[in-house]
Amino acid sequence: MSGLFITLEGGEGAGKTTVANSVIERLSLLGIKAIYTREPGGIKIAEKIREVILDRNHTEMDGRTEALLYAAARRQHLVEKVRPAMEKGYVVLCDRFVDSSIVYQGYARGIGMDEVRKINEFAIEGFMPKLTIFFDIPPQEGLKRISENKGREVNRLDLEDLSFHELVYEGYKKQVLTDPSRIISVDATKSIKELTNEVCALILDQIKG
Repeated sequence: MSGLFITLEGGEGAGKTTVANSVIERLSLLGIKAIYTREPGGIKIAEKIREVILDRNHTEMDGRTEALLYAAARRQHLVEKVRPAMEKGYVVLCDRFVDSSIVYQGYARGIGMDEVRKINEFAIEGFMPKLTIFFDIPPQEGLKRISENKGREVNRLDLEDLSFHELVYEGYKKQVLTDPSRIISVDATKSIKELTNEVCALILDQIKG
């Protein structure tokens, strides 16, 4: 497979989507074939699952149900969009992947990081990103950005209290330590321009490498 799979991770309001779109534009100007996609979503079936997971009316959803739905969306997205794009030589920049499930459901929901890792092993069959970029921002700052961004969708996860988002942040810090050669942290409190430059440099290093 000649393409490259790179994922962006981080808590709510970290700025992943904004930076990703800037990065794709920059790579395209350099003549590099690149696409942006997201989880859960990116394709019709996974977007339907996203609607179920993030619906603000589904507050009674069990943590394991949530984890299984994410894994199902991930599987379909992988086989229908990510792998085919890589086979065509694209850099696939994905907003969230398996690390999100391990952190959100495994750590913050208390299911167990290893338990969620096992669920996703079935879904991804060992397929992992070449590089994962963690957007490191304190949860209070991320949530403040969300409250100030009136155009952003407010989903079920945004309704969780601060203690949940603090657990997410703590979980990401733990996850970074499990695979430091793959997961690189960037300071997400920087400007969009600074972050775009930094993320582009990391991706270009992978392309050259």
